[in-house]
Amino acid sequence: MKYDFTTIMDRVGKDAIAVDVVPSLPVAVREGVSVIPMWVADMNFATCPSIQDAMIQRIQHPAFGYFEPRKEYYDLIIDWHKNRNGVTGLGAEHIGYENSVLGCVNSALTAFTAPGEAVLLHSPTYIGFTSCIESIGRKIILSDLVMDANGRWRMDYEDMDRKIKEYNIHCVVFCSPHNPCGRVWEREEIEKAMDVYRRNECVVISDEIWSDIILEGHKHIPTQSISEDARNRTIAVYAPTKTFNLAGLIGSYHIIYNKMLRDRVEKCSGMTHYNQMNILSMYALIGAYQPEGYEWVDELRQVLTENVNYAYDYITEHFKGVSLAKPEGTYMLYLDCEKWCKAHNKTLDELYKAGLSVGVIWQDGRPFHRPYSIRLNLAVPTSLVKEAMDRLDKYVFSNTLQE
Repeated sequence: MKYDFTTIMDRVGKDAIAVDVVPSLPVAVREGVSVIPMWVADMNFATCPSIQDAMIQRIQHPAFGYFEPRKEYYDLIIDWHKNRNGVTGLGAEHIGYENSVLGCVNSALTAFTAPGEAVLLHSPTYIGFTSCIESIGRKIILSDLVMDANGRWRMDYEDMDRKIKEYNIHCVVFCSPHNPCGRVWEREEIEKAMDVYRRNECVVISDEIWSDIILEGHKHIPTQSISEDARNRTIAVYAPTKTFNLAGLIGSYHIIYNKMLRDRVEKCSGMTHYNQMNILSMYALIGAYQPEGYEWVDELRQVLTENVNYAYDYITEHFKGVSLAKPEGTYMLYLDCEKWCKAHNKTLDELYKAGLSVGVIWQDGRPFHRPYSIRLNLAVPTSLVKEAMDRLDKYVFSNTLQE
């Protein structure tokens, strides 16, 4: 490969909560055991070099005053969506800066719902949605995803329609690809969902931050590309931050074709006067969406596909009583440990602690709305995925430490 996805970076003391913060740590990591960061959704890979090059070149000029986004910023976003996802008809006027995807979610909900009003989401649910929606006083209504006979998460369209009607919902949050389940929705699935939303006159907020991290054999379908109606009722949100590991730089953007939707979202997002671009985040995107960035993402997808295949096969073969759907996008696994816990008379807390104690810093999956779940981040060098699976096998899921 042209880019380095094998070096184990030392991120300690380099402003990375992935290694400097251990979430809800109720037990100490054993002395002498290295920590494998597999919780918060950022990557333990060096970012694409063209990003640093663009930022360094800009930093060499010693003035950082007020600025307007460069034409190049918009042109590169348009080209990226055309080349990666076949999007046509996208213009600069449809693109707007957002400090974060969640910030845009809240701006859109503020624009199109009232306090106390209900919003539909799927469950399992990204915890960021839960916190941001509740923080502005909206009521969350969940429609459960259902795993089919082939182990793939599916939407329940009848349940979605029933709950939208029952709770008089007119604004929904759609996650594509889905976090934490890793589903990359197929065109027919999105068409059916959008038909439910159309019939119930819902504004759709489509979080597509994971749209570049699609595993081999799958393809992202932009929600707005489904139909003319979908194009005009959807607020889509994207970011290079997840794709290129730039979360600390901040910088997302919306794509909104409908002028009424766009005007209202931009009014709400602008009222704080804090939803403004940082000059270095602009140059980070400019560096990311270069030809080098295209190559880097393609190699990243290969590495993540290898990691997912290895971990999925290992877990299904060795961890009896643990079930999971094989992700089609993202780099997260969402484990269901209910059968294992009940078979071994263990609580999820005990299982969670056992993994932490041997340095596998995984994430409590219960806040995503499944009571026996753990989320596991595979965006680390493959050698660490293998090491993590080995530790979990020997010290956590084997019989040796069950008592």
